Amino acid sequence: DGAHEHPTQALLDVFTIREKKKAINNLNVTILGDILYSRVARSNIWALRKLGANVTLCGPSTLVPRIFEETGCRVTYDIEEALEGADVINLLRIQHERQRKTMFPSIGEYSRLFGLNRSRLALTKPDAIIMHPGPINR
Repeated sequence: DGAHEHPTQALLDVFTIREKKKAINNLNVTILGDILYSRVARSNIWALRKLGANVTLCGPSTLVPRIFEETGCRVTYDIEEALEGADVINLLRIQHERQRKTMFPSIGEYSRLFGLNRSRLALTKPDAIIMHPGPINR
């Protein structure tokens, strides 16, 4: 419907994952960031679950409500738990333009708790791929 889904991005993401990983069934995919306001997250959740991926959602509790567990996804607020054994990491930007109020204390706090760095990347599978749908926040 434009405001809640982004099916063309999901098709691109599924194509990229299949190109790099050959199959999607049983892959561990972590979607990290602003799940609540992300059109990309909703479409990717639907497509990846339909294709048999294990999907984990992670971000601040204000941006990853537990209701997403009803989609068959695992929800966690611990980035290290979310990244453990991941085959694919899909990083989502904070959608400031869709938020009516600040959903977390500060960008610095968000980065400290949910930013991807070398030590966190080491928790994923050695051949994990990192994806981002763009645009990025600078």
